Amino acid sequence: MGKAAGKKKGKQAPGRSVPAKARAEVNNNPFEVKINKQKFNVLGKKTKHDVGLPGVSKSKAIRKRKETLLKEYQQRGKSSLFTDRRFGEYDRKLTSEEKMLKRFALERQRNVEKQNMFNLNEEEELTHYGQSLAAIEKLNDAVESDSDTEERGALSAELTAAHFGGGGGLLRKKAPSEQKDEELEKPKTRKELIEELIVKSKLEKRERQNQKEKTLELTERLDSDWRKIQTLLAHKTPKSERNAEVEKPKPDEYDKIVRELGFEMKAQPSERLKSEEELAKEEQERLQNLEAERLRRMRGGDDDKHMKRPAHVSADDLMDDFVLDKDDRLMLSYKDGAMNLPEDHDGEEEDHDGEEEDHDGEEEGMEDGSDQEEDDGSDEGSEESDASDNYTDLESDAGSDGQEDHTEVKTREKKNKSKEEIKADAEAAKSELPFTFAVPESYESFLSLLVGKSAEQQLVVLERVQKCNHPSLAEGNKAKLEKLFGFLLEYITDLAKKDSPDLPMIDKLVLPLYNLCKTFPEAAAACVRDALQDATESMNEMLKIRSRSAHPALHVLVYLKITGLLFPTSDFWHPVVTPAMILMSQILTQCPVSSLQGIAAGLFVCCMFTEYVSLSRRFIPELINYLLGILHLAVPNKQTQNYTLIPPFKPHGRHTELLVIQSKEDTDTWVKSKLLLSDLRCLGNKTETIHFKLNCVAVCLDLLQKCVKMYGPLPAFREIIQPIALLLREHLPMADYPEKLQALHSDILKEIETHTKKLYTPLVFEKQAPVPMKMFTPKIMPVLEYGKRQGCNKVERERKRLVHKHKREYKGAVREIRRDNQFLARVQLSEAMDRDAERKRKVKELFNSLSTQEGEWKALKKRKLKGK
Repeated sequence: MGKAAGKKKGKQAPGRSVPAKARAEVNNNPFEVKINKQKFNVLGKKTKHDVGLPGVSKSKAIRKRKETLLKEYQQRGKSSLFTDRRFGEYDRKLTSEEKMLKRFALERQRNVEKQNMFNLNEEEELTHYGQSLAAIEKLNDAVESDSDTEERGALSAELTAAHFGGGGGLLRKKAPSEQKDEELEKPKTRKELIEELIVKSKLEKRERQNQKEKTLELTERLDSDWRKIQTLLAHKTPKSERNAEVEKPKPDEYDKIVRELGFEMKAQPSERLKSEEELAKEEQERLQNLEAERLRRMRGGDDDKHMKRPAHVSADDLMDDFVLDKDDRLMLSYKDGAMNLPEDHDGEEEDHDGEEEDHDGEEEGMEDGSDQEEDDGSDEGSEESDASDNYTDLESDAGSDGQEDHTEVKTREKKNKSKEEIKADAEAAKSELPFTFAVPESYESFLSLLVGKSAEQQLVVLERVQKCNHPSLAEGNKAKLEKLFGFLLEYITDLAKKDSPDLPMIDKLVLPLYNLCKTFPEAAAACVRDALQDATESMNEMLKIRSRSAHPALHVLVYLKITGLLFPTSDFWHPVVTPAMILMSQILTQCPVSSLQGIAAGLFVCCMFTEYVSLSRRFIPELINYLLGILHLAVPNKQTQNYTLIPPFKPHGRHTELLVIQSKEDTDTWVKSKLLLSDLRCLGNKTETIHFKLNCVAVCLDLLQKCVKMYGPLPAFREIIQPIALLLREHLPMADYPEKLQALHSDILKEIETHTKKLYTPLVFEKQAPVPMKMFTPKIMPVLEYGKRQGCNKVERERKRLVHKHKREYKGAVREIRRDNQFLARVQLSEAMDRDAERKRKVKELFNSLSTQEGEWKALKKRKLKGK
């Protein structure tokens, strides 16, 4: 019985079969479905809670590998892949209809975006009563005319047939009754018919005129009747019967201002700002035109040939291209209710004529002369032309804009000029400066441009050289102008090395030097750095020779001043300013002070130091030490010293009393003045020497006051300024000095006291941490887990947790890789089996075909043998 039951359960009866629907219900048993619930929804977290039957996850993994890994394996040897980018192609949540609708919507949206990118509502058409507003605004309706000869464009049928129908319409067939009447009458010719038509048209025209006149009469009669009854309707007396008129109130200030604002000129768009290249091109063209004008005046006899003549104007010319060069309209304004007009408006034309004459005189005296190098006498006459040269190329563009306006006046004046006046103009043009220059290739050619000219002319020449050879105008102009900076710096050096240095000229040449440095900063930095390096080497050579004075020359001081003007001095490190500061420090620490010239040079270097560090407030110890040494030179009694001197100063020696004042007679006549570098070469009598010493002491005290204000906030200021304060209080005899120096001395001491009284305590860490306040929050003790993680602190537990997590992830990754390899091995094995099966099938087919051929051949051979 048990076996029979087991057979029934394990095997179905042969006559009965389970339907497919029942098998599906059995497979989808709801009690076997596995559901993993998720407690919380975490944003951005990938969920792994699957729903399905046992074994479903394995089939899902295999299906996922077939979709991803198998496709990559099959496409491993392909160079180009086809990627299906259709929307929702791999989204199983969307149905086919939803996919098609979404694709259609995206396509329409993409087309609309492309079409409407520059569309200003062109597809929308507004209508009114069925008609387009755009067509209505064109106003294409026929305008009704008041002419008597037109009747809204309507022509009679007979007239149309006569004129446009060729006359055929007049000879059409008629009714039998009409034909009988016409048979009695004599037939009319074409000429008579046309005359009848003309008479008819005239009669109609006359009738229309009569009708129009009657209409006008009736209208006038109606208007007159209306005027009579209009006063009765409105109950107002007519204006003619009114005796007293109502006076209008006068406009107040507010109304006047409103009217003035209403009549003000509106803002007009201005021209766009031109680029640097365009401005340079216009300036070059302007200078070339001025040079051509100067050359024309030099030739003298070619005036009539090169003069601009008026073009022929036809009698039928409508002057469509006429443009006003100047807007002479006046702004309409009111003042006290009356129109406001300028008083000198009537004399504007006379003033304008006078300005034209003045402008002509200026152009005749402008600087020009590109043939200066060819003419030997041009340099001698350049000084005489200073008064007549007004440098019109450096002024505003008003002169160049009005150049064409004065051509007619010039022609009338030059026709009346004699040969002597033309010759005098040519000589004046030869003596003027040329307007165009080429960049000099060597220093000798650079000197030939500037030698023999005044300071203003030299500046004009340099500016014209830069304008005519702007880097944007030609390719090689940049390298040429970079050389020009070196030539100009060398020229400044030569001016400073002269026996009588031209310091005002050097001051004026700094401006073109600055313009070149702004255009070519790298080349300018290299030139100045090389000059500073040469100055350092020469100073080191002089220091090796003990017999010679080592104080810096005038051109070195000029280099230091130019460096501070051209380059930023507040940078922490600069390729030019940093070497300059090193050179100045070397001058203050190594150059011995043995003369008043050396003292003046050192004070100049101190002034440069204060200018360099005025923004950065960098501490310069050489500056403080040098000022202390200069004050030491003014102390007469050097026996008791409670301060320390640093080289190049010595406490005792030959040159330790250079600034000591022995007589008080000349101090009363002293007036505080600037310490000029030009005074170094010419120290005259004893009075001038004493005044020079007092000026040196005054400059030293001024520098010391600046240093106190600059370095006063420093924490170590007390140690820095203590030696100088002792010298000022105890050793410097201020009773022998003028009152101004005594006042300055007392101010410095007061400032030192105010800064030293401020005690700045440095910020330090506290030795003991502050005791925190007691908190009443409960102390939570962690519950230790018993087992293998027992006896660990929080950090160790976190480390072990991470190690465990890493191990678990590592094992999972190895497991997935192993399964991927197994999947690929199964795929490769199936491919190999398919290839082997296919090969066996083909071999079997070949053997079958060969055996068939062999049997046919044997049968054929037997038949041949039987036939024989």
